[in-house]
Amino acid sequence: MCRVVAYYRVSTEGQGRSGLGLDAQRHAVHALCDGRGWEVVTEYTEVESGKRNDRPQLEAALADARRTGAKLVVAKLDRLSRNAEFTLSLRNSGVDFVCADNPDVNRLTIGLLAVINEDERERIAERTRVALQAAKARGVRLGNPNSAAALRRAAKGNGAAVEAVKGNAERFAADLKGTVGEIMASGKTSLPAIAAELNDRHIRTRRGGRWHASSVRNILARL
Repeated sequence: MCRVVAYYRVSTEGQGRSGLGLDAQRHAVHALCDGRGWEVVTEYTEVESGKRNDRPQLEAALADARRTGAKLVVAKLDRLSRNAEFTLSLRNSGVDFVCADNPDVNRLTIGLLAVINEDERERIAERTRVALQAAKARGVRLGNPNSAAALRRAAKGNGAAVEAVKGNAERFAADLKGTVGEIMASGKTSLPAIAAELNDRHIRTRRGGRWHASSVRNILARL
């Protein structure tokens, strides 16, 4: 059976927390893999703009795929990047990757699609720039006229937001208390060993990523 490392990307923290966009990506990837009899062994989720090429979760997914000989599968090519040079470098990374929305393209076609996607991104940016210039010429005031008030309101509510985030982290740590205790009782007491066992059990961090010694340390501090 072909083993698969799945990679998902959303552009904002809000989408990452809510699952907006992730469910559709997971459905596309799993539908492809189920149809072809492939096994999804690990999943990585990135919260990052498609314009940026520094992707720690993607690097981890590629390393995982190289180490295990698995395929990297994404829902759509633009979930990797709309930067042609970046996508072409992935094509040459030594990892076989497949896009669920067009799974039968060859390596040459992927290169062409990458160039097309980059051109589309540049055209969108240019159309936006021209539209803003035209609006400014008509006397339209650009920007948010209530931005200062919005910042003041945000400052007033900041304390509550911080407490909410802290509470979510505390609840997540409490939910993991039994699992972490079980792992440590089995003799795996070092931070890297606990992180490796959590990853082996396919347990994700609170933000949907893989465990590392630092994230385990943070959890233990809360426990």
